[in-house]
Amino acid sequence: MKIASYTDLRNHMKTYLDGVISDCEPLIVNRSKNKGVVIISLDEYNAIKETEYIMRSPAMTERLRNAENHLKEGKGREYSLDELKEKMGL
Repeated sequence: MKIASYTDLRNHMKTYLDGVISDCEPLIVNRSKNKGVVIISLDEYNAIKETEYIMRSPAMTERLRNAENHLKEGKGREYSLDELKEKMGL
């Protein structure tokens, strides 16, 4: 995880923001006498929100846990990307 001061972020904003996106790594910004902040990419934020949404549903959480156990027991099936697209109608 990268860390920057507020002043350094202000002076090198484009470089830091480009790094957050290209490295898929959050940036912690320390602010003197204030609480710090974390900058993440929009893709990372959307992934977090999607996970929160899924985990709010007890039925979906249970379904995911069952699927994980199924795979651990060796009962999963491997699909090629083309097979998966076909199954999804894409």
